[in-house]
Amino acid sequence: MMQERFFMPLIRTSPCKVNLLLNILGRRPDGFHDLETLFHPVPLCDELTLDTAAEPGIRFTCDHPELPTDRSNLVVRAAEQFLAEVPQSGQGVRIHLSKRIPLAAGLGGGSSNAARTLVGLNDLLGRPLTSGALDRIAATLGSDVNFFLQDHPARATGRGERVEPVAPFEVLRGRGMILYHPGFGISTAWAYRELAQYPQALNGTPGRVSDLESALRSGDLAEAGRRFYNSLEAPALHKYPVLDLYQRFFREHGAWAALMSGSGSTTFALFPDEPTARAAVEPFESRFGTAGWMQVVGL
Repeated sequence: MMQERFFMPLIRTSPCKVNLLLNILGRRPDGFHDLETLFHPVPLCDELTLDTAAEPGIRFTCDHPELPTDRSNLVVRAAEQFLAEVPQSGQGVRIHLSKRIPLAAGLGGGSSNAARTLVGLNDLLGRPLTSGALDRIAATLGSDVNFFLQDHPARATGRGERVEPVAPFEVLRGRGMILYHPGFGISTAWAYRELAQYPQALNGTPGRVSDLESALRSGDLAEAGRRFYNSLEAPALHKYPVLDLYQRFFREHGAWAALMSGSGSTTFALFPDEPTARAAVEPFESRFGTAGWMQVVGL
């Protein structure tokens, strides 16, 4: 009989992201969409606590009452797939998620949780899987999951699972960012489905990511700001025109770029520095109210 192994619990952060650019390139025969996107990590994090358990199986808990804790949650599916490849002689795991990233926000919180579960379990159990194996599992869980296996900005292609990390953008270092979620979500499936009504957004011209990267590397904020783009804004801003009002407000109050992240509904705005971003909060709340979720972060 093999002796059970017990490990110290691990605590791992699970950051969110914004899409500095999201360019849809057309619908694929498998129902997904080809795209090119430029991901950027944001230092606003959920927290995962991972531990081993003598009893077999996966016990997942979360402090957010609206988040399911059954296998409809990507954390549970990530753990299931990980343990299927690394049998532990009946040993189970306990995972607790403390949420700070809002749900259905376009910030990749669920994808990040899944990816950091894979990395965390691998660390917890002595790194039995290679980075290639983790990458393969991540690709089966969702289009954004692979990005969160690493910590750098990255361009992604395919349906988002082919990730190529890039060097940090020096022009963004020390900048301020506002993230604003208005209190309602936008279904990713709905946003992609509605793209059929916007042919130009559905069939974008390749190369936008390279153009934005070049502008960011040049240090020209004004030029870079003009190149931020999100195909999914076409249906989202049509249905929710208030999102466009948010962007205009932030630009009028010092942001050099404002965009919806992913399928929304979060708007992010980039400011010259964190104090300038914080100065925009009070006038924004005076105009739009305080019902939404807002965070100011420094990059």
